[in-house]
Amino acid sequence: MKPNIIYIFADQWRKQAAGFMGEDEVITPNIDRFAEESLVFNHALSCTPLCSPHRAALMTGRYPQSTGVYTNCKLGADLMLSPDEVGIGDVLKAAGYRTGYIGKWHLDLPEQNLSPEPVSGARAWDAYTPPGPKRHGFDFWYSYGAYDHHLQPHYWRDTPEMIEIDRWSLEHETDVALDFIRSRGGAGGQGAAQEPFALFLSWNPPHSPFELVPERYKELYRERELTLRPNISADHLAAHTGEPFESGDEALLRYTRDYFAAVSGLDEQFGRIWREVQQLGLAENTLIVLSSDHGELMGSHGLMAKHSWHEESVGIPCLMHWPGRIAAGRTDLLFNSVDIMPTLLGLAGLPVPTTVEGLDLSGDVLGKTQTGISSAFLCAFPGRKDAMNAYAAAGLDNRHFGWRGVRTGRYTYVVHKGYLPGAAVERILYDHEHDPYQLHPVILMDAPREGLILALEEELRGWLERTQDEFEL
Repeated sequence: MKPNIIYIFADQWRKQAAGFMGEDEVITPNIDRFAEESLVFNHALSCTPLCSPHRAALMTGRYPQSTGVYTNCKLGADLMLSPDEVGIGDVLKAAGYRTGYIGKWHLDLPEQNLSPEPVSGARAWDAYTPPGPKRHGFDFWYSYGAYDHHLQPHYWRDTPEMIEIDRWSLEHETDVALDFIRSRGGAGGQGAAQEPFALFLSWNPPHSPFELVPERYKELYRERELTLRPNISADHLAAHTGEPFESGDEALLRYTRDYFAAVSGLDEQFGRIWREVQQLGLAENTLIVLSSDHGELMGSHGLMAKHSWHEESVGIPCLMHWPGRIAAGRTDLLFNSVDIMPTLLGLAGLPVPTTVEGLDLSGDVLGKTQTGISSAFLCAFPGRKDAMNAYAAAGLDNRHFGWRGVRTGRYTYVVHKGYLPGAAVERILYDHEHDPYQLHPVILMDAPREGLILALEEELRGWLERTQDEFEL
C-alpha cells in the first residue's frame, strides 16, 4: 500500500535551530519529541542555499544547471520552473495520489515581469499560478509566489481573485492543511482504504522580516539570556552577496530572538499536524517529512541570510517519520536537495523519472542498503540584477561565476570566483572535525598541486563535468 506523504518545509530554517540539536537555544518541544521517533539526517544539505533553486531541485531532483532556476524568480529576471520539467507532483498524480500544495511556491515568473498591473493583484516578485502545467500535478492549490508579509498573507486558489488573510501565515496555512488532511484521510483512518494523498506544505517564516511573528511567541524569548554561536560577529552585518543589515549586538540579538520566536511558532503548528495525523488513525501509513529550503547565517562570520557555503546556510533540518518502516535514529548520509524527490518516490514504491539527477536513497532510509557517497555538490551563482548586468557588460555569463563546492562527511571545499567581474579566485577548505564552527579555514589563491586539497579539487571537477557546469577551476 502506498503511503500518504506529508512534506513540510519552512523557509530559511537552519538545522541548528531545533532544540534536540543542542546548538541554538530555541524552544521546540513538539519537534524534539518527533525527532525521538524519526530518522534525523545529520547532513541534509541545500545544494544552492536560496529559495527558488532549492525548490526547483526539490520538485525535479535536478540541479540548477539543468532546470535553469539558478537564482530566485524575481523582477527583471525571466526565470521560472519550466512547465516541461517532470516534477514530483506530476509523478504522484499519475500514480493515483490526490495532491495538494499550500503556501509559498516561488517557482513562477513574477507577473509584473509581463504586466505592470496583473489582474491577480500580484506585485514585485509575487505571482498567481493558474491551473495547468505550471502547477506540476498539484490539484488542490492554496498558494502564492513570493510575499513576505507574514502577519497579513494572501493566497490564490483556482482564479486570480486574491484571498487576503489577517492572521499569521503559519497558523492559517496549518488550518488549511488540517482541512486537506481530514478531507483526504477521513475519520477513523478510513483514508487508508482510499487513494493515498500527498500534501506539500511550504511555510515562509522564519524567513525575514523576522519581527513579523505573533507576540505570544516573542514572549518566550523577551527576557531570555541567549548564548550566541562562537563564530558570531555583529559589527558589520551584511548578506554574503553584499546587502547591508543593521549591525551591532543589540540588532543581532533582536533578530535572533524574533527568529527563534518564529521557530517556536513553527513548532506549535507542526505539533497540530502531527497530532491530527495520529488522531485520524493515519500515522501507520503516512510518511511525514519535516525540513526547510536553506538555513540562516544570523551573524555567523558577520553574515546574514543565506547563499554562502557555511553550515548555517547550507545545513537544513530533515526528519523522516513512518512508523514500522523507517527506524528512529540518526544518519550521517549526505542528503542533498536533488535527492529528496527520488527518495520520496522510492519510499512510495514509484519509479524515478529518467530526468532525475539526484539519488534514490530510499533503501538507505529503510535500512536495506548503504550507498557509498563520496561528496555532495554545492553551488551558488551571481543573481542580483546589478551583478547580472555587470557580467553582461563585460561580455561574461554570470552563471559561470559565484562559487562551487563539495561537502564530504568531514570537509567542505569551495572555489569562489566572486559575484562581480574581476574578483580574485579563492580556494577554501574547512575541516568540520577539528573546526566545527568554520573559524580556521585554509585559504589558497592558487590551484592545489598535491594532497587532500588536490583530491577535493578533482572531486569538484567531477561534479562540474556531471552537471555540465562551465564554471572553470
